[in-house]
Amino acid sequence: MPVVAVVWDVDDTLFDYTTADREGMRAHLAAEGLLAGYGTPELALARWREVTDAQWARFSAGETTFQGQRRDRVRVFLETPLSDAEADSWFERYVGHYETAWSLFPDVLPVLDALGADYRHAVLSNSSLTVQERKLRVLGVRDRFETVLCAAELGISKPDAGAFHAACEALELAPRQVAYVGDHPEIDGRGAAEAGLLSVWIDRDGACTGGEAQAGPHRITSLAELPAILGADTRFGAPSTFR
Repeated sequence: MPVVAVVWDVDDTLFDYTTADREGMRAHLAAEGLLAGYGTPELALARWREVTDAQWARFSAGETTFQGQRRDRVRVFLETPLSDAEADSWFERYVGHYETAWSLFPDVLPVLDALGADYRHAVLSNSSLTVQERKLRVLGVRDRFETVLCAAELGISKPDAGAFHAACEALELAPRQVAYVGDHPEIDGRGAAEAGLLSVWIDRDGACTGGEAQAGPHRITSLAELPAILGADTRFGAPSTFR
């Protein structure tokens, strides 16, 4: 069967999360008078990303709720035993700065236009529906996707095959009829391939080499490469490049 639908990751695939998070946190820490306490803005931002990754891993493993990981990110970062209300307030102030830096990657609208009505589109994210629905609406692309599925509501996260299969089921398609596009070589690339989807890993920086660069059957550095892959899918009967 040909691929007839594309399911998309959001953060750092469609939406430039890394830049928005960096610039938003820089502005937030400056407004809170906290930048000086970390030596340099770069050290402060590196610490925020370290804490974010650790707490997000706990959420993905089912050890905390979506709101809980947000609160714990603040507590660990500030090294302060804040109440839930205090942590929520601090995070919401950060979100205000973060949202001013929201943007799609430049190649997103062109590729969605290029694929046009030839493919159905959906979203599968490890975030929450409230967050990603709003983000996609603010960025002006929510109406491009038939459905949006998120880990917080599904109760299962990528790279678990069940998350990818939930997206296929929502589209009423078999996994082999669906392509998945995401930025993480393991969570997205390997996860989608092992779930039976056509896996496309977007490595925007082109920084991965060696074994990591071979983490998916299709590795691209720009979404401009995606239409050619979808039009020349020779995956069936060919050996996987996963190791």
